[in-house]
Amino acid sequence: MDGRDVILPDPEHLFFVCGPTAAGKSARALEIARQLDGEIVNADAFQLYRGVEVLTAAPSAADRLEIPHHLYGVLSPQEPVDAMAYLRLVVPVIDELLARGKTPVLTGGSGLYLKFLSHGPSPLPPGDPILRAELDALPLDALVTRLRTLDPAEALRIDPQNRRYVSRALEVCLLAGVPCSTLRDDWEAAAAARAGKLRGIVLLRPRPELHERIARRTRFMLHGGAVEEVAALGDIAPGLEKAIGLREIRQLLAGELDRPACEDRINAATRQYAKRQDTWFRREHWLKPLVLEG
Repeated sequence: MDGRDVILPDPEHLFFVCGPTAAGKSARALEIARQLDGEIVNADAFQLYRGVEVLTAAPSAADRLEIPHHLYGVLSPQEPVDAMAYLRLVVPVIDELLARGKTPVLTGGSGLYLKFLSHGPSPLPPGDPILRAELDALPLDALVTRLRTLDPAEALRIDPQNRRYVSRALEVCLLAGVPCSTLRDDWEAAAAARAGKLRGIVLLRPRPELHERIARRTRFMLHGGAVEEVAALGDIAPGLEKAIGLREIRQLLAGELDRPACEDRINAATRQYAKRQDTWFRREHWLKPLVLEG
């Protein structure tokens, strides 16, 4: 089982709290969990890891005592994780909560992880290096001709001059044994059916206010234990390497940055990340925007 056989929970029983980093998702999730007799389930890739609670702004001990929280600090820093692995972790947790009559309140900023749960994972098979090498050896015209034979609908949808798109569509046809267009159409129909039942909000804040919240979080991070957390880490999984602040703190520890420069770089990286998150969630039209100030 690779995760695509996981039976997704009925979306009408879930509630999603989404938004960019530092927007206030944790506090809002607590409020909603109280209202819905729910429990909070993590949907942040970095907060899955233990030993980096300050670095990743994980919920406080007090918050966890008030409302049960799930899937925080469940992985060692060395364990790899992706959206499919997350789906395998989260579905049993949700099923257990639903069996107890609780509302799972999913909260986090990892858009793809949330997407896999809300709409289901992509049905397209992962790439195959051997087949990809065989396709790469063929001229583009040959690839286009073969794709038009195996999947004329997909061949019409994509740019025939874009070799990467043509090669990937053909690879999917050959690996799945069915047209790529069929897989896409079936998934989009199923996703649309789920989308009609989804409940959730996306938190939005004026940009200057969000930037100030990010700056406060960064100051707390650097003075509240994140430097010590990073110093204690050994080898870590590639996914955790991308945690905002980790690279900069390592440079601080190595003497390559002083503390003010480290703080500035973390702030800049966090603002860029928040902007990408904001763009992602604004495309999820099923989420109801909730503008917060102050």
